[in-house]
Amino acid sequence: MSKPVGMEVSIAVAEAAGLADTDVVAAYPITPQTHIVEHLSEMVAQGELDAEFVPVESEHSAMSVCVGSSAAGARTFTSTSAQGLALMNEVVFIAASLRVPIVMVVVNRSLSAPLSIWNDHSDAMSVRDCGWIQVFVENGQEAFDHVFYAFRVGEDQDVMLPVMIHMDGFVLSHMVEPIEMVGEDVIRKYLPDFNPLHRLHPDRPVTMGAFGMPDIFTETKKAQDEAIKAAMPVILKGWEEWGELTGRHYQPVETYCAEDADTLLVVMGSLGETAAEAVDQMRKKGKSVGLVKLRLWRPFPFKALREAVNDANLLMVLDRAVRFSNYSRLKG
Repeated sequence: MSKPVGMEVSIAVAEAAGLADTDVVAAYPITPQTHIVEHLSEMVAQGELDAEFVPVESEHSAMSVCVGSSAAGARTFTSTSAQGLALMNEVVFIAASLRVPIVMVVVNRSLSAPLSIWNDHSDAMSVRDCGWIQVFVENGQEAFDHVFYAFRVGEDQDVMLPVMIHMDGFVLSHMVEPIEMVGEDVIRKYLPDFNPLHRLHPDRPVTMGAFGMPDIFTETKKAQDEAIKAAMPVILKGWEEWGELTGRHYQPVETYCAEDADTLLVVMGSLGETAAEAVDQMRKKGKSVGLVKLRLWRPFPFKALREAVNDANLLMVLDRAVRFSNYSRLKG
Protein backbone atom coordinates (compact mmCIF):
# COMPACT_ATOMS: atom_id res chain seq x y z
CA MET A 1 0.00 0.00 0.00
CA SER A 2 1.08 3.56 -0.66
CA LYS A 3 2.06 6.13 1.95
CA PRO A 4 -0.99 8.02 3.34
CA VAL A 5 -1.63 11.38 1.70
CA GLY A 6 -3.24 14.33 3.50
CA MET A 7 -6.40 15.11 1.54
CA GLU A 8 -9.81 16.67 2.03
CA VAL A 9 -12.25 13.79 2.33
CA SER A 10 -14.54 15.15 -0.42
CA ILE A 11 -11.56 15.28 -2.80
CA ALA A 12 -10.65 11.71 -1.83
CA VAL A 13 -14.18 10.56 -2.68
CA ALA A 14 -13.96 12.27 -6.08
CA GLU A 15 -10.56 10.70 -6.71
CA ALA A 16 -12.03 7.28 -5.89
CA ALA A 17 -14.86 7.81 -8.37
CA GLY A 18 -12.24 8.66 -10.98
CA LEU A 19 -10.08 5.63 -10.14
CA ALA A 20 -13.20 3.47 -10.42
CA ASP A 21 -13.36 4.56 -14.09
CA THR A 22 -16.77 6.18 -13.76
CA ASP A 23 -18.43 6.83 -17.14
CA VAL A 24 -21.08 9.41 -16.21
CA VAL A 25 -21.35 11.96 -13.41
CA ALA A 26 -24.59 13.95 -13.16
CA ALA A 27 -24.94 16.28 -10.21
CA TYR A 28 -26.08 19.62 -8.88
CA PRO A 29 -24.12 21.59 -6.26
CA ILE A 30 -25.37 21.82 -2.68
CA THR A 31 -23.49 22.46 0.56
CA PRO A 32 -21.70 20.46 1.96
CA GLN A 33 -21.54 18.07 -0.98
CA THR A 34 -20.28 20.48 -3.64
CA HIS A 35 -16.54 19.79 -3.41
CA ILE A 36 -17.04 16.19 -4.58
CA VAL A 37 -18.65 16.96 -7.92
CA GLU A 38 -16.68 20.18 -8.32
CA HIS A 39 -13.47 18.16 -8.25
CA LEU A 40 -14.91 15.54 -10.60
CA SER A 41 -15.84 18.28 -13.08
CA GLU A 42 -12.24 19.54 -12.94
CA MET A 43 -10.92 16.01 -13.54
CA VAL A 44 -13.13 15.63 -16.61
CA ALA A 45 -12.33 19.12 -17.95
CA GLN A 46 -8.58 18.54 -17.56
CA GLY A 47 -8.70 15.16 -19.27
CA GLU A 48 -7.80 13.21 -16.12
CA LEU A 49 -11.08 11.28 -16.25
CA ASP A 50 -12.64 10.06 -19.49
CA ALA A 51 -16.25 10.54 -18.48
CA GLU A 52 -19.35 12.55 -19.32
CA PHE A 53 -20.03 15.24 -16.72
CA VAL A 54 -23.63 16.45 -16.94
CA PRO A 55 -24.29 19.79 -15.15
CA VAL A 56 -28.04 19.56 -14.63
CA GLU A 57 -30.56 22.16 -13.46
CA SER A 58 -31.64 20.36 -10.27
CA GLU A 59 -31.10 17.27 -8.16
CA HIS A 60 -34.28 15.74 -9.59
CA SER A 61 -32.70 16.03 -13.02
CA ALA A 62 -29.40 14.67 -11.72
CA MET A 63 -30.95 11.42 -10.56
CA SER A 64 -33.03 11.22 -13.75
CA VAL A 65 -29.87 11.43 -15.84
CA CYS A 66 -28.22 8.83 -13.62
CA VAL A 67 -31.09 6.40 -14.10
CA GLY A 68 -30.88 6.77 -17.87
CA SER A 69 -27.11 6.45 -18.08
CA SER A 70 -26.97 3.44 -15.77
CA ALA A 71 -29.82 1.76 -17.67
CA ALA A 72 -27.81 2.27 -20.87
CA GLY A 73 -24.84 0.44 -19.30
CA ALA A 74 -22.65 3.31 -18.08
CA ARG A 75 -20.96 3.25 -14.68
CA THR A 76 -22.72 6.16 -12.99
CA PHE A 77 -21.94 8.32 -9.96
CA THR A 78 -23.57 11.25 -8.19
CA SER A 79 -23.74 12.90 -4.78
CA THR A 80 -26.04 15.23 -2.88
CA SER A 81 -27.14 16.46 0.55
CA ALA A 82 -30.29 17.24 2.54
CA GLN A 83 -32.76 19.30 0.47
CA GLY A 84 -31.08 18.04 -2.69
CA LEU A 85 -31.85 14.47 -1.69
CA ALA A 86 -35.41 15.55 -0.86
CA LEU A 87 -35.79 16.98 -4.37
CA MET A 88 -34.38 13.74 -5.80
CA ASN A 89 -36.82 11.67 -3.76
CA GLU A 90 -39.20 10.71 -6.55
CA VAL A 91 -36.44 9.35 -8.78
CA VAL A 92 -34.46 7.75 -5.93
CA PHE A 93 -37.30 5.25 -5.55
CA ILE A 94 -37.46 4.70 -9.30
CA ALA A 95 -33.72 3.92 -9.45
CA ALA A 96 -34.10 1.11 -6.93
CA SER A 97 -37.18 -0.31 -8.62
CA LEU A 98 -35.47 -0.33 -12.03
CA ARG A 99 -32.44 -2.12 -10.48
CA VAL A 100 -29.88 0.33 -11.87
CA PRO A 101 -26.63 0.22 -9.80
CA ILE A 102 -25.94 3.95 -9.42
CA VAL A 103 -23.50 4.92 -6.68
CA MET A 104 -24.44 8.02 -4.70
CA VAL A 105 -22.58 9.66 -1.82
CA VAL A 106 -24.98 11.48 0.48
CA VAL A 107 -23.09 14.08 2.51
CA ASN A 108 -25.45 14.09 5.45
CA ARG A 109 -26.98 17.42 6.41
CA SER A 110 -30.06 18.54 8.31
CA LEU A 111 -33.35 18.90 6.49
CA SER A 112 -34.93 22.35 6.83
CA ALA A 113 -36.67 24.18 8.47
CA PRO A 114 -35.14 26.15 10.05
CA LEU A 115 -32.43 26.34 7.42
CA SER A 116 -29.35 24.46 8.53
CA ILE A 117 -26.28 23.40 6.59
CA TRP A 118 -24.92 21.36 9.50
CA ASN A 119 -24.77 17.64 10.00
CA ASP A 120 -27.42 15.25 11.19
CA HIS A 121 -29.00 12.13 9.70
CA SER A 122 -32.46 13.44 8.89
CA ASP A 123 -31.76 13.25 5.15
CA ALA A 124 -30.68 9.62 5.49
CA MET A 125 -33.83 8.76 7.43
CA SER A 126 -35.98 10.32 4.71
CA VAL A 127 -34.84 7.59 2.28
CA ARG A 128 -34.54 4.79 4.82
CA ASP A 129 -36.91 2.50 2.91
CA CYS A 130 -36.27 3.57 -0.67
CA GLY A 131 -34.81 0.21 -1.75
CA TRP A 132 -31.12 1.18 -2.03
CA ILE A 133 -28.29 -0.66 -0.31
CA GLN A 134 -26.97 1.87 2.23
CA VAL A 135 -23.79 2.10 4.30
CA PHE A 136 -22.45 4.67 6.77
CA VAL A 137 -18.75 5.53 6.86
CA GLU A 138 -16.81 6.73 9.89
CA ASN A 139 -13.76 8.51 8.45
CA GLY A 140 -12.09 9.61 5.24
CA GLN A 141 -10.39 6.30 4.54
CA GLU A 142 -13.68 4.48 4.81
CA ALA A 143 -15.35 7.00 2.51
CA PHE A 144 -12.63 6.49 -0.10
CA ASP A 145 -12.72 2.68 0.15
CA HIS A 146 -16.48 2.42 -0.04
CA VAL A 147 -16.75 4.10 -3.44
CA PHE A 148 -15.06 1.04 -4.98
CA TYR A 149 -17.04 -1.24 -2.71
CA ALA A 150 -20.35 0.33 -3.74
CA PHE A 151 -19.68 -0.22 -7.45
CA ARG A 152 -18.43 -3.75 -6.79
CA VAL A 153 -21.55 -4.77 -4.86
CA GLY A 154 -24.21 -2.83 -6.74
CA GLU A 155 -23.03 -3.95 -10.19
CA ASP A 156 -22.82 -7.63 -9.28
CA GLN A 157 -25.30 -9.46 -11.51
CA ASP A 158 -26.74 -11.21 -8.46
CA VAL A 159 -27.54 -7.79 -6.96
CA MET A 160 -28.09 -5.01 -9.55
CA LEU A 161 -29.17 -2.38 -7.04
CA PRO A 162 -28.10 1.22 -6.42
CA VAL A 163 -25.85 1.88 -3.43
CA MET A 164 -25.86 4.92 -1.14
CA ILE A 165 -22.80 5.91 0.93
CA HIS A 166 -23.64 8.17 3.88
CA MET A 167 -20.83 10.52 4.93
CA ASP A 168 -21.31 13.15 7.64
CA GLY A 169 -21.32 16.70 6.31
CA PHE A 170 -18.43 19.00 7.34
CA VAL A 171 -17.42 16.59 10.13
CA LEU A 172 -15.97 14.42 7.36
CA SER A 173 -16.58 16.13 4.03
CA HIS A 174 -14.43 19.19 4.71
CA MET A 175 -11.79 17.59 6.93
CA VAL A 176 -8.24 16.89 5.76
CA GLU A 177 -7.34 13.35 6.76
CA PRO A 178 -4.59 10.84 5.88
CA ILE A 179 -5.87 8.73 2.99
CA GLU A 180 -4.09 5.59 1.85
CA MET A 181 -4.63 5.45 -1.90
CA VAL A 182 -4.78 2.23 -3.91
CA GLY A 183 -3.13 1.44 -7.22
CA GLU A 184 -4.98 0.71 -10.44
CA ASP A 185 -3.79 -2.90 -10.26
CA VAL A 186 -5.71 -3.38 -6.99
CA ILE A 187 -8.80 -1.67 -8.37
CA ARG A 188 -8.79 -3.77 -11.53
CA LYS A 189 -8.56 -6.96 -9.47
CA TYR A 190 -11.40 -5.84 -7.25
CA LEU A 191 -13.75 -4.03 -9.62
CA PRO A 192 -14.67 -5.71 -12.92
CA ASP A 193 -16.16 -3.82 -15.85
CA PHE A 194 -19.86 -3.02 -15.55
CA ASN A 195 -21.83 -5.72 -17.38
CA PRO A 196 -25.55 -5.22 -16.72
CA LEU A 197 -28.09 -7.97 -17.19
CA HIS A 198 -30.31 -5.68 -19.25
CA ARG A 199 -29.57 -2.37 -20.90
CA LEU A 200 -31.32 0.18 -23.05
CA HIS A 201 -30.07 -0.18 -26.61
CA PRO A 202 -31.74 0.74 -29.93
CA ASP A 203 -30.77 -2.60 -31.47
CA ARG A 204 -32.42 -4.60 -28.68
CA PRO A 205 -35.41 -2.60 -27.45
CA VAL A 206 -36.66 -3.20 -23.92
CA THR A 207 -39.13 -1.40 -21.67
CA MET A 208 -38.17 -0.33 -18.16
CA GLY A 209 -40.55 1.06 -15.57
CA ALA A 210 -43.73 0.73 -17.59
CA PHE A 211 -47.23 1.00 -16.12
CA GLY A 212 -48.17 -1.96 -13.92
CA MET A 213 -51.58 -3.06 -12.78
CA PRO A 214 -51.96 -3.91 -9.06
CA ASP A 215 -51.15 -7.60 -9.55
CA ILE A 216 -47.96 -6.77 -11.47
CA PHE A 217 -47.00 -4.01 -9.02
CA THR A 218 -47.35 -6.34 -6.03
CA GLU A 219 -45.24 -9.06 -7.62
CA THR A 220 -42.58 -6.55 -8.64
CA LYS A 221 -42.30 -5.09 -5.13
CA LYS A 222 -42.06 -8.57 -3.63
CA ALA A 223 -39.27 -9.42 -6.06
CA GLN A 224 -37.49 -6.16 -5.21
CA ASP A 225 -37.67 -6.91 -1.49
CA GLU A 226 -36.33 -10.42 -2.02
CA ALA A 227 -33.50 -9.01 -4.15
CA ILE A 228 -32.18 -6.64 -1.50
CA LYS A 229 -32.37 -9.33 1.17
CA ALA A 230 -30.60 -11.79 -1.13
CA ALA A 231 -27.81 -9.25 -1.68
CA MET A 232 -26.36 -9.91 1.79
CA PRO A 233 -23.85 -12.60 0.68
CA VAL A 234 -22.43 -10.25 -1.97
CA ILE A 235 -22.37 -7.37 0.54
CA LEU A 236 -20.27 -9.48 2.90
CA LYS A 237 -18.09 -10.89 0.12
CA GLY A 238 -17.35 -7.40 -1.16
CA TRP A 239 -15.91 -6.40 2.23
CA GLU A 240 -14.01 -9.68 2.52
CA GLU A 241 -12.35 -9.26 -0.89
CA TRP A 242 -11.44 -5.64 -0.16
CA GLY A 243 -9.85 -6.70 3.11
CA GLU A 244 -7.80 -9.37 1.37
CA LEU A 245 -6.45 -6.84 -1.14
CA THR A 246 -5.86 -3.86 1.15
CA GLY A 247 -5.74 -5.14 4.72
CA ARG A 248 -8.70 -2.91 5.60
CA HIS A 249 -11.56 -5.06 6.85
CA TYR A 250 -15.18 -3.99 7.32
CA GLN A 251 -18.27 -5.62 8.80
CA PRO A 252 -21.99 -4.75 8.81
CA VAL A 253 -21.80 -4.22 12.58
CA GLU A 254 -18.53 -3.42 14.33
CA THR A 255 -17.81 -3.36 18.06
CA TYR A 256 -15.29 -1.83 20.45
CA CYS A 257 -14.80 -3.04 24.02
CA ALA A 258 -18.23 -4.66 23.76
CA GLU A 259 -17.54 -8.26 24.74
CA ASP A 260 -17.82 -7.77 28.51
CA ALA A 261 -19.78 -4.49 28.62
CA ASP A 262 -22.99 -4.07 30.59
CA THR A 263 -23.85 -0.87 28.70
CA LEU A 264 -23.38 -0.35 24.96
CA LEU A 265 -23.45 2.86 22.96
CA VAL A 266 -24.97 2.37 19.49
CA VAL A 267 -23.94 4.87 16.80
CA MET A 268 -23.61 5.38 13.05
CA GLY A 269 -21.19 7.51 11.04
CA SER A 270 -18.36 9.75 12.22
CA LEU A 271 -19.61 9.72 15.81
CA GLY A 272 -18.01 6.29 16.14
CA GLU A 273 -14.51 7.64 16.71
CA THR A 274 -15.69 10.16 19.31
CA ALA A 275 -17.74 7.46 21.02
CA ALA A 276 -14.67 5.20 21.15
CA GLU A 277 -12.78 7.96 22.96
CA ALA A 278 -15.66 8.28 25.42
CA VAL A 279 -15.60 4.51 26.02
CA ASP A 280 -11.87 4.67 26.75
CA GLN A 281 -12.44 7.43 29.30
CA MET A 282 -15.27 5.58 31.00
CA ARG A 283 -13.28 2.34 31.06
CA LYS A 284 -10.48 4.15 32.90
CA LYS A 285 -13.07 5.07 35.54
CA GLY A 286 -14.07 1.44 35.92
CA LYS A 287 -17.37 1.67 34.03
CA SER A 288 -18.45 -1.35 31.99
CA VAL A 289 -19.18 0.44 28.73
CA GLY A 290 -18.66 -0.61 25.10
CA LEU A 291 -19.51 0.53 21.61
CA VAL A 292 -21.52 -0.86 18.70
CA LYS A 293 -21.19 0.81 15.28
CA LEU A 294 -23.75 0.22 12.56
CA ARG A 295 -22.11 0.31 9.14
CA LEU A 296 -24.74 -1.44 7.02
CA TRP A 297 -28.04 0.43 7.19
CA ARG A 298 -29.97 -1.35 4.42
CA PRO A 299 -30.51 -4.25 4.22
CA PHE A 300 -30.58 -4.01 8.00
CA PRO A 301 -28.18 -6.48 9.68
CA PHE A 302 -30.59 -7.88 12.28
CA LYS A 303 -28.60 -11.03 13.03
CA ALA A 304 -25.26 -9.25 13.39
CA LEU A 305 -26.75 -6.58 15.64
CA ARG A 306 -28.45 -9.13 17.90
CA GLU A 307 -25.17 -10.99 18.29
CA ALA A 308 -23.31 -7.76 19.08
CA VAL A 309 -25.70 -6.64 21.84
CA ASN A 310 -26.82 -10.01 23.17
CA ASP A 311 -24.94 -9.88 26.51
CA ALA A 312 -25.55 -6.20 27.35
CA ASN A 313 -28.07 -5.01 29.93
CA LEU A 314 -28.54 -1.51 28.51
CA LEU A 315 -28.34 -0.02 25.02
CA MET A 316 -27.93 3.73 24.55
CA VAL A 317 -28.80 4.62 20.95
CA LEU A 318 -27.46 7.96 19.78
CA ASP A 319 -29.99 8.78 17.08
CA ARG A 320 -28.96 11.82 15.02
CA ALA A 321 -32.39 12.51 13.57
CA VAL A 322 -35.59 13.56 15.34
CA ARG A 323 -38.25 10.87 15.07
CA PHE A 324 -41.37 12.91 15.65
CA SER A 325 -43.92 11.48 18.10
CA ASN A 326 -41.84 8.36 18.76
CA TYR A 327 -40.54 9.36 22.18
CA SER A 328 -43.78 9.48 24.16
CA ARG A 329 -43.94 7.68 27.50
CA LEU A 330 -46.73 5.50 28.76
CA LYS A 331 -48.13 6.84 32.04
CA GLY A 332 -49.62 4.53 34.64
